[in-house]
Amino acid sequence: MKILVATEKPFAKVAVDGIRQIIENAGYELLLLEKYKTKEELINAIKNADAVIVRSDIINAEIIEKAENLKIIVRAGAGYDNIDLNAASAKNIVVMNTPGQNSNAVAELAIGMMIFMYRGQLKGISGNELKGKKLGLHAFGYVGKALAHIAHGFGMEIYAYDPFLQPEDFTKENVTEVKDIRDLYSMCNIVSIHIPANEKTKKLVNYELMSMMPKNALLVNTARKEVICEDSLKRIFEVRDDFKYVTDVAPDCHNELLKYNLRYYATPKKQGAETAEANINAGLAAARQIVAFFKNGDRTFQVNK
Repeated sequence: MKILVATEKPFAKVAVDGIRQIIENAGYELLLLEKYKTKEELINAIKNADAVIVRSDIINAEIIEKAENLKIIVRAGAGYDNIDLNAASAKNIVVMNTPGQNSNAVAELAIGMMIFMYRGQLKGISGNELKGKKLGLHAFGYVGKALAHIAHGFGMEIYAYDPFLQPEDFTKENVTEVKDIRDLYSMCNIVSIHIPANEKTKKLVNYELMSMMPKNALLVNTARKEVICEDSLKRIFEVRDDFKYVTDVAPDCHNELLKYNLRYYATPKKQGAETAEANINAGLAAARQIVAFFKNGDRTFQVNK
């Protein structure tokens, strides 16, 4: 079996070394393609691979079609919208992610963003504290739970909306369940978004939800830019001079929002999983999942049908 690690932005060396050890101990061969510049390089590398591990690398239908032996793609991370699931399914290729491996990194970033915005982007002006504020979690998966754990330490009141969970999933984390998404936005000073980008969630966070937020509201997005309705975002900034938005996924209207200065901030690039720990955790998890798939047929983290 040939296992390809294809990363335009490479894993840390310690992660690559760990991946190699897992793959070679299982009796497989590791192929490494790092810092590639063209799609053709990726196509040539993946052509004879039985499995591939990627980060944010685009694996589209053309690349999947050229991958003659490919049986599994693992995205080292939670989001997998960089992979064409339909094309993979059409060739009976399993696609997996590594949920939970980046969750603490993203949660810590979200808290950091909240402090950054509440303290006037650290520009020496008077701000506010997180203590006592109501934090709403739009989805309560791995990241939401990690964020709730941290936010408890700040003395925040925590609420969450997630229609896919049971009441006990919230109570055991000492979080108040909100059954209507409109209630989450209308009652919370800060709402942090943790939903995936798919056909049901694209542009889900719209003007109706934003306009319901209390005075001096802060919306935090460490998910995907597609879940925000950008026309609504521009409109809410125009009509409310107290609304704030911070994100590590800059919207397409980024340049238009820069004029709002202390009320808007986007990181230069996506930062959620950019920690040494998350880098290592996700890479090793991906390698282990590939070995388990080939050895035992384990499809626990499969995301396509």
